[in-house]
Order: sequence, then C-alpha cells, then structure tokens
Amino acid sequence: MAENGIDAKGRSNIQGRSDAEDGPKTEDRPNPDGGGPVTEDRSDAAPSAAAGSSGSSGPAPARQVEARGDIERDSAAAPARDAASRTESDEAHSPAGPRPAVDQATAVLGTIAPANRRGVAPVDSRTADGPGRPAPSWARPEEDDERTRVLAVPTVPDTPTANLAVPTAPTALTAPTALTAPTALTAAAPRPRPSAAAAATATVRAPEEAESAGAPLDLLAQLTNTPLPAETPRRAAVRRVKVWAPLLLLLVGAVAGAQLLRPLPDPQLLATERTHIVEGQLTIPWPGEGQGAVRLPGSGTIGTFGAQKPVPTASVAKIMTAYVVLKDHPLRKGETGPPITVDAKTVADGRSQNESRIQGLTEGSTYSQLDMLKMLMIPSGNNTARLLARWSTSSGSEAAFVEKMNAAARELGMNDTTYTDPSGLDAGTVSTAVDQLKLAEAAMKNDVFRSVVALPDAEIKNLSQRLINNNTLLTEPELSIRGIKTGSSTPAGGALVWAGYKSVGDETPLILGALMDQRADGADPNATRSLALVLANSKKVIESVRAALTSATVVRKGDTVGYIDDGLGGRTPLVAGAELKVVAAPGQTLRLTLSGSKGAAGAVPRTAAAGAEVGVLTVGEGAGVRSVPVMAGRELSEPSIGTRLTRIR
Repeated sequence: MAENGIDAKGRSNIQGRSDAEDGPKTEDRPNPDGGGPVTEDRSDAAPSAAAGSSGSSGPAPARQVEARGDIERDSAAAPARDAASRTESDEAHSPAGPRPAVDQATAVLGTIAPANRRGVAPVDSRTADGPGRPAPSWARPEEDDERTRVLAVPTVPDTPTANLAVPTAPTALTAPTALTAPTALTAAAPRPRPSAAAAATATVRAPEEAESAGAPLDLLAQLTNTPLPAETPRRAAVRRVKVWAPLLLLLVGAVAGAQLLRPLPDPQLLATERTHIVEGQLTIPWPGEGQGAVRLPGSGTIGTFGAQKPVPTASVAKIMTAYVVLKDHPLRKGETGPPITVDAKTVADGRSQNESRIQGLTEGSTYSQLDMLKMLMIPSGNNTARLLARWSTSSGSEAAFVEKMNAAARELGMNDTTYTDPSGLDAGTVSTAVDQLKLAEAAMKNDVFRSVVALPDAEIKNLSQRLINNNTLLTEPELSIRGIKTGSSTPAGGALVWAGYKSVGDETPLILGALMDQRADGADPNATRSLALVLANSKKVIESVRAALTSATVVRKGDTVGYIDDGLGGRTPLVAGAELKVVAAPGQTLRLTLSGSKGAAGAVPRTAAAGAEVGVLTVGEGAGVRSVPVMAGRELSEPSIGTRLTRIR
C-alpha cells in the first residue's frame, strides 16, 4: 500500500474530498474515432493515470459512480473505463492488435506510474499508433486549468463514510483483470486520461479544498444565495412605495405638528351692516347761501349744506375761548371760580367803537371767573375775551392762549379750523359749520358752560349795565333753544351755533346746528342785518328738524346683527339681545358698530355657549350713543383639528 501511495492518511484525504464534492462531472465530447459523442467523466476527485502492467489481463469491472461521489469506488471504476476505451481504440487502429491490460491497482491510485518505477519511459500517445493519426481523447495532454480544477462535493453529515469502499484484501489490488468483451464498454462513455501530474495535484489539494468548501458560513451562503427576481413595473412601484412612504409619513407628521402648534388668529366681530338708514325722507329748508349743518349727538349728522370750506367765524370763536378756559380752570356747578382783576388794556379796549365790548370796567376791579364767562358769552365782549386769555396763561400773552385754542381744535378733529385771536374779530380766525358742531358737542358736556350760554340775559354785581344775549331765539319757548353763540362782522357776515332740545317719547335728545356766512343784501354796517338773517334762517331749520324727529327701530330682538369670524373660515352668528330704538330724523344714516362685551374688556371670546353675551352693538356716534347686547346664535367653539391642519393663513 505504501508503494502505491495509499496509506491511512491518504484515505482520509480522499474521504474528505468525496464529502465535499457533489459527484463526478461528465461532458459530451466528439469521438475522435468516429461515431457518436462520448460521455466524458471530468471528475477531478480521483484522477487516474494510464499505466500498463505486464502480466495483467482480464475484464475490469465497470462500476458506476454514485450521486454522492464515493471517491474510492470511482477511483476503482475509472481505470477500467479508461483501459476499456484505450483497448477499443487501439484494437481498431493498431496493426499489432490489442494492447496489454492495465494494472487495476495502479489505475486506482493514479499517482505513481509503475512503468517509471521499472525504468521504462512512458509511451507518447500522440505517436504510439503511427504518424498522422490523431491521439485519442484519453491520451491528449491536459491543459493547466484541467490539472488544477477541483470539484467540491458537499458531505452528508449523517453518513460521512457510508459510500466509501476500502479494499480489504491486498490481492484485490493485484488481481489482473482483462477487458475481453468490447461490448462491455459501450455502456460507459470513454473519459480522458489524466496525467500523473494532475492526479498528484488533485490528491495533494484535496484536504485544503475539502476544508475550505466545508466551512459552515460558505456552505450557508451557497445554499441561500438565490438570485433576485426579475424586475417588473409592479415590483418597481412597490419598491418606490416602500422607500418613499416612510419619508412622506414623516413629512406629513412634521407639517401636521407645525400646523397644530401655530397660534390661532384672534377672532373678529363682523357686523352684517355698517350703517342703517331710517325710513322716510326729511327736507331741511336750507338757505340759498353759506353753509350749515345739523347734528344729533349720539345719533350722528342729520344733514349738511353748502361747501364746508373755512370762513371767518366772528364772535363764534368765543366758544373755543370759553372751552379752553374751563378746561384749564374747571368749575363745578354752583362755583364762581377765582377773582380776575381788570387791567388797563381791558379798560382801553372797552372804549373801542368798532367791536362789541363791555363798558364801565375800571382798572383794578375784580370779577369772578363765572362773571367773566358771562360777559364773554352773553353780550360777546371782545375785551373780556382778551383779558381771560392773558389771565388763563398767567403770562400776559394772548398768543400763548391762541396756541392752546388751536391745540384743542386738533384734539377735537376740527381739521378745517384755525384760530388767530381769542375774540374772533380777526378775519384770520376761520372754521366750518361741521367743525363748529364738533366743538359745540364737546362744550355742551360742561355744566357751567351750558348754564351760561342758555341765559338770555344776566346781571353782574358791580357792573352798571345788564348783559343782553344777542341770540333772540332763546326767548322763543316753542323752539327750546339753549344757546350757544352768535357772531357777526363784515368779513364773516352773520353766524350762529345753536343748541336745542326735543322730547321724543321718553327721550329728550340735544339738537345742535350751525349756519355760517349768512349775508344780508345791501349796506350792512357792522353786519347787524346779517345777524338778523342768520337768526331767521336758523329758526326755519330748527322748526323743520324738531318736527321730523322720531323714534326709529334699528334692530329687533333676535335679529342677526353680525358674526364672530375665527380667522380660519368659521363664522358664528350673533343676534340682538333686545330691541333698540334711537331718536333720529327720516332718511338719516345711522352708523352701526359691533364691539366686544364690556364685561370682557372688549375682548372677543373664542368659546361661548349658545345665548351667551359676546358683544355690544352700538348705534350712532359721539356722546349719547345707544347700544344693545348681542348673543351667540349657536355654540361658539374653536376651529376643529381638520381646519387647523388645512389652514393656509
């Protein structure tokens, strides 16, 4: 056994290799001797060497290699098939007849050629049968890749040695076997004859190949490494969905979170109507020239006429003089105020012949603030106006007081008014009828002012003459006129700002009116006739307005007066909590304002039950406006989650 290269270690190597290989490889190759293709066994697990042994003859058993690749049985069968192939080919072409039989033991080992051990040179297969003849397949030299090719056959864990046949008798290796029956070779296809070097290489590499191929991880990779399925539109679509779906979900989640965290816009109150026009029509008998206006404080303007452009005011400017004095030096009802000393300038101005003045004043005499206001507003003393201006500022300068007059005008919104002196005698003091009604409304809120301008006459202590009011309408009881001031001059013509009252139902609202730039035809020294004209024209306007005033129903209980807009498209209707009536003239336009509830400091709630008070509806403008509470027409709630998620603004 040692002589033929087989020992215990060699068998172990063969066994490991057989366990790592799948089995013998076969390949159909063209038969060089003619005929059909020859099935060639290309298994490198047990390469055989062609070596002849003299004296050996007889048929070799043709044994088929099993599927699991029993290396030793394959090694025993391969020399016989090789020998049979060589015998059949040689007998067909060799003139010398059949060649001697191959030693089976030597063929099985296939590693040491017996001929070389005996000193006999190997026969060149390409020339053994004669020149020009092609060498049979078994005799062709192997390429480098064939000599080093190794086939790894997986082992069977439960029966590692079940198919390994080990010869037990030495005689089995030396028993000559002759292939005498050519027909026995037809069942097995001829195979190429490996060279001795290839056989040796395969035998030496077997342990390393088996160890590498039998590694568990490599074997697992071979068994599980399946090719990817073919690409189809459906698989591509599914893959895209698997890749992009998580990203889209993450993006949607981020956007949704950001939307929910955004602060909600402040709810807004929206009125269904901004104005309300009283039914009917009022025609006011306005004069043909000048300008005028009539207003109901609280309800608004009833009507105007003429171009509202600044014109000289004459003594109407004294309304602002009294307003500023009482603003800087206020008096309560019943108080007379501090004493004011008459200076020399006031006495000198009292001697003027071309203006209204208070005569009989002496330097050093004193009068109360209330008495000075009466001398200012009733007979319209210009010298008294200048004295109050100097006293009020404690500077002796009338210009400083005029600055205060203009500042007060700006505060009241009298944008078309300019004051240049405290008396109005200067033609540079100009205003409009609309602006004068703004001042009259503010001044009539003062009790002391109202009490003074309502006097048709007055008596002042230590004054020799009685004070007579130029506003003769104060003495006509059917008109209920309570002021305010007349004015007349050559530059201004006749002017009158008046205040009256009219009871309508259980209310007695204040009515304010003004006519300016009224000029009488013909000669009019000191505008005496123009003053009479403005009084007559004003009386016609007053009578017309008083007769037309009525109590108009603006809203009824339950009427929808507005909405609460949540800023995201949601609206909750608001209804009036009570009926609201105001005194107005037919055809008058009333302003409607919807605001937050007074109890909530004007804030608009985000949530409220149906019927809860959420706001106030105000009708008119200025002092004396009327209002009514408004309720939620249905439950007021914050925007829904869906609305907040889909919001844009």
